Formats: sequence, structure tokens, C-alpha cells
Amino acid sequence: MIITGSSRGIGAATACIAAERGYAICVNYLHQQKAANNIVDSITQNGGKAIAVAADIASETEVIHLFKTVDRQLGRVSALVNNTGILAQQMRVENMNAARLNRVFATNITGSFLCAKEAIKRMSTKYGGTGGAIVNVSSAASRLGSPNEYVDYAASKGAIDTMTIGLAKEVAEEGIRVNAVRPAFIDTDIHASGGEPNRIERVKEFIPMKRGGQPIEVAKAILWLLSDEASYTTGSFIDVAGGK
Repeated sequence: MIITGSSRGIGAATACIAAERGYAICVNYLHQQKAANNIVDSITQNGGKAIAVAADIASETEVIHLFKTVDRQLGRVSALVNNTGILAQQMRVENMNAARLNRVFATNITGSFLCAKEAIKRMSTKYGGTGGAIVNVSSAASRLGSPNEYVDYAASKGAIDTMTIGLAKEVAEEGIRVNAVRPAFIDTDIHASGGEPNRIERVKEFIPMKRGGQPIEVAKAILWLLSDEASYTTGSFIDVAGGK
């Protein structure tokens, strides 16, 4: 299993659970080498198999390097979690510049496409593979729009929703299932990237369950979609957003 952006947050939780369930794990990271190595150490100390690989998924060259490294060290990938996602400082659309938009879209959209592309080449029966599953980590922001905060991030996740539906249909006959989770209000440090580390505390009264979620709660949904229990599920979404 390759999990992009898995040195912390939802990706790290997914890596740990997946390793417990028998997957060999590639922990992908960009800057957080120490955190990624800590996840790998935790997995290996508990008898699992894991490697950490640095790659900027917005770069096609680096994505190819990521997958080739996994080919050599872990074998052919059977599960991909497109987890990496970035957002920028909260602001209205009229204050966003092209550099910000291109950075968010390159990572959140292009990166997911590039990783899916390489995974399909290895999973698809069309290319001699034995099948597999892809889970895209979208966001409830794709439905809610994130006005006055990060409409660009929400729009990027809307693109991931559309990608999930289209790609699921495209590769359904080739042994690959493609689904997505749509988390929101999860207790990770992504909120600090938007300039409001305590955002969940501010908005929790507007969430039907009156609390933020934990990364493990999203990870379990991801693992279900990857599992044989979801063998007839593709092009589908699980909202993990406390009822919002």
C-alpha cells in the first residue's frame, strides 16, 4: 500500500492500521522525514513491513520515482490512498493569486491523478496486474464550499470527487475499485496551515455530533473501502464529517 502524505494525521493513522492488517506500507512524505521514519519504526517494531519514501506528488518525475522504489522494495502495489492535500491561509477568493491556486491545485488534483496513473499501470489486468483498490481522500468541503476560508481547497476536492466517479467507471472492468472518503473537522494540523489551529473548537457547535473527528475514524473508513468487504463498491463516497 502506498499512502501519500502519510507522515502524520489521517495518512499516519491509515498506515498504522493497514500494517496491523497485513499490508506492507510505503509512507510517503515531502518534508517530515523524522515523522515518517517514526511511523516506519513503529510499524516494523510491531512486526510489520514499511518504508519511507520522499516525493513531491505534484512532480511527475518524483511520483514515478516513488512507485519504482516501491516496486523494488515492496513489490507491486495493490492499494493506493491518495491522501496528500494542502490548503493555504484563509481568505476570500478576490484575494487569492495564481501562485496560490496553482500550488493547491497541483498538489491536490494533479498529484492524485499522477499517483492514480502509476497505480493503474501496476494494478490493471489490462497491463498484467491482478487488480487493486484506490481510495481518494476528498473532503466535505467539496459539498460545503468553504466560503470565506478556502474555496480553492474546496474546489480542488470537488475535482477529486469527479475524478473518483469517472476513474471508477474507467477501470471497473480491469479489477480496480476507486472510492473516496470525505472527512471534515478532523483533529489534524492542516487547520494550522489555514491560519486557525483551533478551528474545530470554533465550529464544533455547528456540527451535528458537536465534536471534531479523529484521524483513526477516517482511517477505518479508508481501510473498509480497500478491503474485500467492499468488493462490490466503486465510485462511492463515505462522508466522515460528524453529520455535517
